[in-house]
Amino acid sequence: MDGIAQDLPAPIAIDPEATANHSTRTARDARDLAFSALIDRHARFLYRVAFGLLRNPEDAEDAVQDTFLKLYRNDAWQHMEDEKAYLARAVWRTGLDRRTTAGAIAMKNSQDITELDLPGTGDSPEHTAIANADRTLLKALIQALPESLRQPLILTHIDGMKSQEVAAILGIPDGTVRSRINRAKAELQEKFLAATKAPREARS
Repeated sequence: MDGIAQDLPAPIAIDPEATANHSTRTARDARDLAFSALIDRHARFLYRVAFGLLRNPEDAEDAVQDTFLKLYRNDAWQHMEDEKAYLARAVWRTGLDRRTTAGAIAMKNSQDITELDLPGTGDSPEHTAIANADRTLLKALIQALPESLRQPLILTHIDGMKSQEVAAILGIPDGTVRSRINRAKAELQEKFLAATKAPREARS
């Protein structure tokens, strides 16, 4: 027995602190890998959202980076029930924070949604001036829409964004998005025609 005992290896000394550090590193590495995968899945979509809001590639990239940085600093992202909706709302809020003038989003982006069936105006200088005035009026009408109607209208004209994506950003059902878009267009059409009818009749 004594000989066998002598042949056994000496017990390995276990350093509790080293073990804890190893476990911490392993957990951190797993967290980083999971976060990197999250970025790969959603970075392009978040850029589309940010660019649609900010209309500037560098600002959009910064907004996406800021969003991911804020997320990385806490663990909320590890408990998201709907990743796309959660992240879209996060980058939307970050983009809004980057803007310097409240309400500028509607005026800046409304130039992309002046697609109502405006009356034909021809190519003469007078008609061109009328068309420009009509678009200026339409932008003002978009700006005057209630926030609940203006946001879905703007977002649906960002890079062909679908109503499902808009619903994810705003955190509302897809059916509500479509309903609000229809209401916004109807309200714009009515107010636009009312505002332009009298001047056009006077010119005719």
